[in-house]
Amino acid sequence: MVDLLQDKDRIFTNLYGFQSFSLEAARKRGAWDNTKALIEKGKDAIIEEMKQSGLRGRGGAGFPTGMKWSFMPKPSDKPHYLIINADESEPGTCKDRDILRNEPHKLIEGALLAAFAIGAHQAYIYIRGEFYNEASETNQAIAEAYEAGLLGKNAAGSGWDFDIAVHRGAGAYICGEESALLESLEGNRGMPRNKPPFPAMAGLYASPTTVNNVETIASVPDILRRGGAWFASFGTEKSKGTKLYCISGHVNTPCNVEEAMGLPMKTMIETHGGGVRGGWDNLKAVIPGGSSTPILPAHLCTDVPMDYEGLKAAGSSLGTGGLIVMDKSTDVVRIIARLARFYAHESCGQCTPCREGTGWMMRVMNRLVTGNAELQEIDMLLDVSKEIEGHTICAHGDASAWPIQALMKHFRPEVEARILAYRATLKNAA
Repeated sequence: MVDLLQDKDRIFTNLYGFQSFSLEAARKRGAWDNTKALIEKGKDAIIEEMKQSGLRGRGGAGFPTGMKWSFMPKPSDKPHYLIINADESEPGTCKDRDILRNEPHKLIEGALLAAFAIGAHQAYIYIRGEFYNEASETNQAIAEAYEAGLLGKNAAGSGWDFDIAVHRGAGAYICGEESALLESLEGNRGMPRNKPPFPAMAGLYASPTTVNNVETIASVPDILRRGGAWFASFGTEKSKGTKLYCISGHVNTPCNVEEAMGLPMKTMIETHGGGVRGGWDNLKAVIPGGSSTPILPAHLCTDVPMDYEGLKAAGSSLGTGGLIVMDKSTDVVRIIARLARFYAHESCGQCTPCREGTGWMMRVMNRLVTGNAELQEIDMLLDVSKEIEGHTICAHGDASAWPIQALMKHFRPEVEARILAYRATLKNAA
């Protein structure tokens, strides 16, 4: 049984911006506290501590962070790079922007520690183009860190030279995919690369590169100060630690909150989201991890743990931890049609299944909203979704297919009833 997280165990203590994001305020909250001593432990010790913590990437994929860092080649004649993915574009997700606005120094310090561990002297923070204020405040925090000697030559007195810069994207969802992000950083169109080679071997400018999410990197300083065992003491056996969750939709108090992994969804929604509008019995469905994760009907939402394994067993995914709560007034068919439109619009067009298939699914879903379709088109739509899923360079094809597949799995009678009602209307009109 996972307990609610106590305030003393929270990593992000200024998530809501009640205090300043400045260096002075950040230091009072514990940031940059003898960072030199953490670096003096050595690269291998830092990576081992991260492995012990069980921290998994908080951008959606959930890959073990320490293991990812260990993939970076040690002897190399090429420069190493750390890229921080702040292109937060997943609908239903708004956690990283709060870190950028309110805890930028936690991110910058984490970047120094991570960069040292992977042998990088240069880091880039790739920020979503629409995040103007977030980019501005992050740049202010970087300037403060340079002025205080925490960045640049002999960063934080550690003997390690480290520079960091902000790069603003142009708002493309596809640039949240790490290789498309690297293409964009290099000045090319944001289109995913074939793998292998993976970024650790040939990333930015064909050099060894590690790409991590904002939340992942910002968690590093606290993990190293308090110990990997401390972080691993929260959560579940395979989903360890704490995580930021976004609760939006038909709840009484939408919010971002840091909680232990594995807390039951109902507990999460009622404790932090103020409960479902109209009460729990008014719940219709929840998208648990951002728009690309499969929708879950109400009867599966009560006890499902908010972690990687629990949501996978329920037929969905933790993703970014962005819960989109829908009450019984929701037209789920229209919701999924809107998501189909989003994924069709955001496809980079490189892979034929995604380029052609997402638009085709969008048009069918638009007709299903009104019921102007034939019953056999439901199975045809599912067949097309499976031809897209797993047949593209990146996971954009999967993201476009999963919401539709889950709709038909859990709400197919509602779709069929709409088609039959439309046909009955036409018959009566005739």
